[in-house]
Amino acid sequence: MFDLHELYQEIVMDHNRHPRNFRELHGDVSSAEGFNPLCGDEVKIYIRLQDEQISDISFQGSGCAISKASASMLTDTLNGMTIKEAMETFKSFRNMLIRPSENRINNDLPGDLDVLSGVSQYPARVKCAVLAWHTLDSALHGKKDGVTTE
Repeated sequence: MFDLHELYQEIVMDHNRHPRNFRELHGDVSSAEGFNPLCGDEVKIYIRLQDEQISDISFQGSGCAISKASASMLTDTLNGMTIKEAMETFKSFRNMLIRPSENRINNDLPGDLDVLSGVSQYPARVKCAVLAWHTLDSALHGKKDGVTTE
């Protein structure tokens, strides 16, 4: 029988152990830093834009498996999207994590993002999963203050 929990763990651990786009971007990039004091997660998101489209995106940082996997999935999924598409994906992702399943607006997320839906059962871990996404929002909108989950 297919075990969704096992699949979730496998995908999260793969993104944690082999993060996609785990590197610093140089040159003409926007960036922002985020910190989750509860768990100690730290992330820096780098974005290169070309004509309102994400032409390259990466991250660096350290933290728990959920935080690192979420950042990896973010960069893997959003590369090539327009800013508008990226922000819509962010809103859908956040919605998936903070709303009870019966009140979710959109469960059809691109890439591996749906596997993080189980995090919604653990409110303290939601902050780990959304840290990179709030940091992305800051980088896209040129906010200079660091992002914190508190």
